[in-house]
Parts: sequence; C-alpha cells; structure tokens
Amino acid sequence: MRLRLLVLAAFACLVTALPASAETLTKASLRLKWLPQNQFAGYYVALAKGYYRDAGIDLTINPGGPNLLTENLIATGADTFGVSGGTESVMAAREKALPIVAVGIGHQVTPFVFITRKDGPVKTVQDFEGKKVTAWFTGANLVLKAMLTSKGIDLGKVSLTPQQVSFTPFVNGDVDVATATLYSDVAAVEKRLGPDSLRIFNPEDYGISIPRDTVIVSETTAKTDPKLVENFLRASIRGWQYARLHPDDAVDIVLKVAPTLDRATERASLDVILKLMAAGSASKHGLLWIDMSRVKGTAEFLLKYGALTKPVDVEAAFKPEFLEAIPEKDRMP
Repeated sequence: MRLRLLVLAAFACLVTALPASAETLTKASLRLKWLPQNQFAGYYVALAKGYYRDAGIDLTINPGGPNLLTENLIATGADTFGVSGGTESVMAAREKALPIVAVGIGHQVTPFVFITRKDGPVKTVQDFEGKKVTAWFTGANLVLKAMLTSKGIDLGKVSLTPQQVSFTPFVNGDVDVATATLYSDVAAVEKRLGPDSLRIFNPEDYGISIPRDTVIVSETTAKTDPKLVENFLRASIRGWQYARLHPDDAVDIVLKVAPTLDRATERASLDVILKLMAAGSASKHGLLWIDMSRVKGTAEFLLKYGALTKPVDVEAAFKPEFLEAIPEKDRMP
C-alpha cells in the first residue's frame, strides 16, 4: 500500500510539473490586414517559438488581403485579435459605431508614402488634381484626403480608387499616384523602374503623423477577458523582441509561411519595420505603445480636414491599460 501511495504521489508531482495541455489553452485567432510578410514577423515568430502557448493561448494566424477589412472581422467576432490599418482606420470604424478597441500600435510613425514617377506629370501635391490616384481603403485613403484638403485641393477633382495588390498599373503609367510602404513597396517599385525614379510625398512632411498597424480586439473581449488581451500582447512583444535580436531567423520563419517571397527584400524590409516600431514614444515605453497625445492629434487633424465627419472618443477607442499591465522592462525593443 505504501509503495502504491508513493507511486501515486510521484505521478501527481509529474502531472503538476507538465506544461499546460491543449485543453487548458484558450483558442484565439489573429487576423492580419494583409498577406504574410515581414510586416507581421513578430507574430509569426511568437507562434513558431511557442510564446503564445506559454501565455496560455492556442493561436491561429489568418492572413488578410485586398478585400478584407480587419475591423469588420473583429467587430463581428470572426477573429479574436486583429492587425488593422492604423489609428485612422480605428477612428473611422468607431465613427461607424463598430465595437472595436485598439490595445496596441505597431508602427509609431506613418509607414507609407504616396509615390509618382519623376518623369511623370505630378511634380507637386497640387498636381494631384485631375490625376488618377490609388490608395488602400483601409485608412490610407483617409490620410490622403486629409492631406490634400489641408492644401486646399478639391477632392472632387481627384480620381481616387482602391489600390490593387500589384503595382503594374503604376509602373505602366495607367496610374499617376500610388500608395507605397516605406519598408517594402518603394524598393520593389524602384527595382522595376530604376533607382531614384520616384518622387515621394510623405504625410509626415505635411504635419501628418499616423501611427499604424494597430492591434485591435472587440469591446466584448476587452471587457470580459482582459487577461487574454494582456497575455496576447506579452507574447507578441516577445516575438518582436526576438525578431530584433535574430532578424535572419525571423525572416526564415516568415518564409516558411510564404516561401515565394524574396528573402533579400524581406530581410531589408524587416530592418525598416523594426525602426518604425521603436520610433517615438516606443523608445521610452516599449513596443506596441499607444501614445495618446499622438492619437489625439491624429483625431483632431482628420476631423479638421473632413476625413472624419464627427468627433471620436479616443479614450474609449484606444486602451493602453493592457500594455501598462506588462512591466515596462518587458516591453522594451
């Protein structure tokens, strides 16, 4: 009998020491705003390295695409977490009464620009009038409208349409102005057109700073499961920290998901992405930080120039308390 009790006791200790089983993990999904690439490296790294499982989350990452709006999918409960367009798209969603909140911000400054060909007809921002312009209708369109309005440009004279995945229409001259990310698109287009072939209009040069790649959840998730939100952010930050220390390994992890991507391009883009994520207040407060003063400035600018039609309660739309629950030293880049 004593031997049996000892065996049972040893078994109990073993079970206690084992990691959490799949049954104890909380199932959740992360919806990206675009196709797999190094823009989302930290999340793929956290998944591959088991950081989400360490945090008690059985996570599935779902890719986005040109016809998906992350805010809608989070609001309807189709996905638990999302990487959305940015602060401007969160505000636009809240303006439409979508029940989403932002709990983190990836890119601390505007990560995209508007590009034209140097040998083309657009030399100044005033030349956008009467031209064919494309932008992502996930928030970049709002930034463009505000930028043009701030310069007194009649939006009715600008032919603005949703941008395709391919830059071929721009390269072929069928589009005069396109939207491009600083971390991959600009280099990719110059690779096709030649070095120093582009004229760049950066919103930051027009006093517009639009932090992007917001991490969003539904209001319901934020209220009913705050620990899940905190644990997701903690694991995601670990993924981005690993990507900063081991960028080559991070690229390899992404390429396993999307093997057709060009490795050299993705490696170069990751360096830019990491700088965008560590810029501004993130250098003092850590990755995914929500700078409320910058968020409020964005809201005021978008409202002033008509990209928003009514004020948005930014205190209700952006919730930094989930990040604040993580020790600052654990959030640093």
